[in-house]
Amino acid sequence: MGEKAATKNYHHHNNHHQVFDISVDVPTQAVSKCFDDDGRLKRTGTVWTASSHIITAVIGSGVLSLAWAIAQLGWIAGPAVMFLFSFVSYYSSSLLADCYRAGDPNTSKRNYTYSDAVQSILGGAKVKACGIIQYLNLFGIAIGYTIAASISMMAIKRSNCFHESGGKNPCHMSSNPYMILFGIIEIVFSQIPDFDQIWWLSIVAAVMSFTYSSIGLGLGIAKVAATGTFKGSLTGITIGTVTQTQKIWRSFQALGDIAFAYSYSAILIEIQDTIKSPPSEAKTMKKATVLSIAVTTTFYMLCGCMGYAAFGDLSPGNLLTGFGFYNPFWLLDIANAAIVIHLVGAYQVYCQPIFAFIEKWARQRWPESEFITNEFEISIPGFSPYNLNLFRCVSRTGFVILTTVISMLLPFFNDVVGLLGAFGFWPLTVYFPVEMHIAQKKIPKWSTRWICLQLLSMACLLISIVAAAGSLAGVMLDLKTYRPFKTSY
Repeated sequence: MGEKAATKNYHHHNNHHQVFDISVDVPTQAVSKCFDDDGRLKRTGTVWTASSHIITAVIGSGVLSLAWAIAQLGWIAGPAVMFLFSFVSYYSSSLLADCYRAGDPNTSKRNYTYSDAVQSILGGAKVKACGIIQYLNLFGIAIGYTIAASISMMAIKRSNCFHESGGKNPCHMSSNPYMILFGIIEIVFSQIPDFDQIWWLSIVAAVMSFTYSSIGLGLGIAKVAATGTFKGSLTGITIGTVTQTQKIWRSFQALGDIAFAYSYSAILIEIQDTIKSPPSEAKTMKKATVLSIAVTTTFYMLCGCMGYAAFGDLSPGNLLTGFGFYNPFWLLDIANAAIVIHLVGAYQVYCQPIFAFIEKWARQRWPESEFITNEFEISIPGFSPYNLNLFRCVSRTGFVILTTVISMLLPFFNDVVGLLGAFGFWPLTVYFPVEMHIAQKKIPKWSTRWICLQLLSMACLLISIVAAAGSLAGVMLDLKTYRPFKTSY
């Protein structure tokens, strides 16, 4: 029984999270070469693949709403809030990276998912709460990305139609066909069986995010250079452009948008599970975190600030599709195409953990069912054969269809994205990492360290609550003019 049989055995055991027991007739070298200490296939991830997963997840369409967010907060508070969020994200990510193994960072048992980590370190009711929040958050992000992608596809069509009619035709169109198209593309990609196998998609997506962010940045700089003035004020949008109350709500919503732009904690442990060891996964993950948060923050600062400098109070909610810029139209088309390609990859990065969870649950529930467990090999000329599993095929397709239909129902997801950012930010980015860190390091209650960590957690909870309130106010406003499935831009 050579390596192939061993691999088969691994597949079987992997489903139930059991440790791989080496059968008598497997040469041990084959095992140690192909398998990790937990009997799963050797992981191959590096600082670079982990960073590209993070950058793909973080620099989502969030970057495009930052000019709007800074416009609400102004030149002082805007950048300050952004630095604050980058610091909190970095700090909580390094706490979370230590939770991948529950004891010794090199040898103790691995936690494959965020919920596993909470289970092994905190246990109890917190596991369920964490799971529900995490998967709801990922589900919401999938919907948000479907809407964002359709808006960018329409922006390409509209900018070309504007160009042809010389700006006379307002070019209104329905977003539904574009959402359906995006859904079809995602159905194809969601058949990639495993997180480990989408690294190439992540790298393409990370390159795309730099492409469109750079174009947004370049256009902002060009606009500032052309007008010769820096727009915007120290305190943000002026009263008069909006009312006093609106300004408060909008500032709150801006916090939610920035929180959303930094959130990737929900998939941090899943990304860490693709990294090879030694050195310990936590070490590599922390390097990847520093690298990707530094890159992201620099980018966010440049895009947000240049966008605000170019448009001032009139900064659009989405820099490249809010028609802040009309020309050069071919450059905008490239940027929007890059956004669509990026979102195709980002959707997968966020949905793979959900797929894995559904499949694992089904296998435990119905271990005898052939529909769930059988795999058929399909040979693809020029590629390695694809293992088709009927349950995987049906469940993932169903999931994508569900997110697409909800996106068509709720196309004003800009506010709901702020709401999601607020909803996921405190529990996933701050509360659970802090609690697990306290439990792991056995930090005594009421010690200085404990008090500081709790204060951080409280402050972030407060930010989450105000951001949620601001976004809710936005949703209420949207609902006044809303008709289901009838959205046109």
